[in-house]
Amino acid sequence: MSHVVVIGAGQAGSSCVAKLRNGGFEGAVTLIGAEPVPPYQRPPLSKAYLLGEMPLERLFLRPEAFYAEHDIDLRLGSVVTGIDTGAQTVRVGDDDLSYTDLVFATGSEPRRLPAAIGGDLDGVFVVRDLADVDAMAPVCAAGKTVLIVGGGYIGLEAAAVCSKLGLNVVLVEMAERILQRVAAPETSDYFRSLHTGHGVDLREGVGLTRLLGDAAVTGAELTDGTTLDVDLVIVGVGITPATALAEAAGVALDNGIATDAQGRTNVPHVWAAGDCASFPYRGARIRLESVPNAIDQAECVAENIMGAGKEYVARPWFWSDQYDVKLQIAGLNTGYDRVVTRDGGAAQSFWYYRGDTLLAVDAANDPRAYMIGKRLIEAGKDADPAVVADPAGDLKALLK
Repeated sequence: MSHVVVIGAGQAGSSCVAKLRNGGFEGAVTLIGAEPVPPYQRPPLSKAYLLGEMPLERLFLRPEAFYAEHDIDLRLGSVVTGIDTGAQTVRVGDDDLSYTDLVFATGSEPRRLPAAIGGDLDGVFVVRDLADVDAMAPVCAAGKTVLIVGGGYIGLEAAAVCSKLGLNVVLVEMAERILQRVAAPETSDYFRSLHTGHGVDLREGVGLTRLLGDAAVTGAELTDGTTLDVDLVIVGVGITPATALAEAAGVALDNGIATDAQGRTNVPHVWAAGDCASFPYRGARIRLESVPNAIDQAECVAENIMGAGKEYVARPWFWSDQYDVKLQIAGLNTGYDRVVTRDGGAAQSFWYYRGDTLLAVDAANDPRAYMIGKRLIEAGKDADPAVVADPAGDLKALLK
């Protein structure tokens, strides 16, 4: 009997097993998760959930009963300790599960501060899973001072939530500007203004030398020589694909678990999807850290396990919620050589070009610009910069 085993009960893993069952797969399906709770949404963890606006049950991607009702063996609080790709078995605790197909949906892991500079002190947090946020919540009290290390989207979202909770927020970014790795200066300027307008003490070109304290963090020494008194620290310095299990099993890595266009790895009957997987894209190899990619890629893998022979065509899009601003990003801006700003006041968007080719759009509170930009990019159409730059210009006409 066919048996698909999926390692990782996050967005990709949950999407894969649901697609198998919804697609008519009649073999056995096992979903293995290290956490003690059913698969849940991660983006609201550090926002609505931390703010107390979303109860735990609403985080769940599907009711826990869904898995039993669809004959999916959901193994929670379970850790895979070994994989034998020759025998096609997965060791979970004392059990050896035989598989006909194995899917890595192991996601990613947050980068942490080294213990040598105080990264292991109490009061130092990362934002990745439910346990992280549950540990952080009681400490995030109004009037306390939080140091946020990292000015990417993770750090900025944490800053926005802490500010709304009434904490004094200091954010340090060692690069010259926030969002330097992922966005144009225009987008950085927009979010710098947004955060400083909400009282965030934002320090660019300043890194962390070390954290201070005996058992718990009490302060921080920065690279510009200043010292801060802090009550807690949130580390938002990026994530890395969770590949240790795959590597130990002999699966090839290349900025994550390397797959072909259909989601297969170099090892027969072994697949990968989501944050952990890299795949071919327009002549290169990329890895996308986003909910839409986790869903679409995992569903494509499920279809291919059932024999579809379908190539995964990525349509990159992302979002970030900060205060009352919803940023929506369409496309990938890699290789841009100019940015055109469309300033509609409360709604602003930043359009990335390489020559005359539209690559990406960052749209802040501008869903219309986002949707049109996304459709243009997916269709391979260009966008007249003069129309884009004119707030009264008819963006919809660009689609014709």
